[in-house]
Amino acid sequence: MKRALTLALAALLTVTAAPDPAFAAADPLGATNGFLVDPDSVPNTWVKANPSDSRAATIKAQIGNYPIAKWFTNSSGSIGTAVGAYVGRGANAGKLPILVAYNLPGRDACGGHSGGGAGSDAAYRTWIAAFADSIGTRPAIVIIEPDAFGDYSCMTSAQITARNALLNFAANQFATRSTNTWAYLDAGNAGWVAPATMATYLRNAGVSALRGFAVNVSNYYTTASSITYANNVNAALGSAKPFIIDSSRNGNGSNGVWCNPAGRKLGTHPQVGGGAEMLLWIKTVGTSDGLCGTAPTIPAGTFSPDLAMRLISGP
Repeated sequence: MKRALTLALAALLTVTAAPDPAFAAADPLGATNGFLVDPDSVPNTWVKANPSDSRAATIKAQIGNYPIAKWFTNSSGSIGTAVGAYVGRGANAGKLPILVAYNLPGRDACGGHSGGGAGSDAAYRTWIAAFADSIGTRPAIVIIEPDAFGDYSCMTSAQITARNALLNFAANQFATRSTNTWAYLDAGNAGWVAPATMATYLRNAGVSALRGFAVNVSNYYTTASSITYANNVNAALGSAKPFIIDSSRNGNGSNGVWCNPAGRKLGTHPQVGGGAEMLLWIKTVGTSDGLCGTAPTIPAGTFSPDLAMRLISGP
């Protein structure tokens, strides 16, 4: 009976729920005409640099011609200039840009493949404030700090408290400086952290100030399992938030391996709806997860045409 009541509650807490009263951003979807396709995305940059490669046309048609989130890190140069230029490209085209803020200090404490981030808490606060400020009133979608919660098992309580303070600060910056932005705090994936635990993480990190949360970023769980997970997170939150799903590589679901697993496939193309508020390609499609799996010599974040082609063709 208890399980039935839990499932019934989860079914009621769908993505159509109104945002928390603390969230007041306008609707960026209504102010734009589709998602921005970046001609200078990582896959498109590779295609332009390798026009005679036999794989180039296929990668362009199957990956490069679709909207992919642009990741901004400590290596993006002047963050205000970089973000401002990218959001400006979207505004000029009447398209909605999708951005990822990825610069927490001590990032990827457990895995280490994507380590790095800002050099200090103070540096991060300056960086994320400039990020949000450079968007201003222009429409945008922002995913905040993938990996932020998955590291907690490798961090001390003091480190977790400090990280929550940074995430709350980031949420406040987007809520107050980017008034036409829908920002989503990363919430891991269906195989990582239990829904009730994730709900606590989100609550402590200030999700109430944001549009919602993101699920399956850079992972492989099916859209169906991600929807179930997100609805269970919402049930535990008690106040439902809209959620988005990374469908970039989940066409064949997960085989339990997170780092360049074999046999994976592109998922549903980016769209509004699909069981979530949006299905998006958040992971840069074709880039390596690290020195592992089917790409043991390709560093994390580096584009590999072989990885891209495997995702296109599937097993």
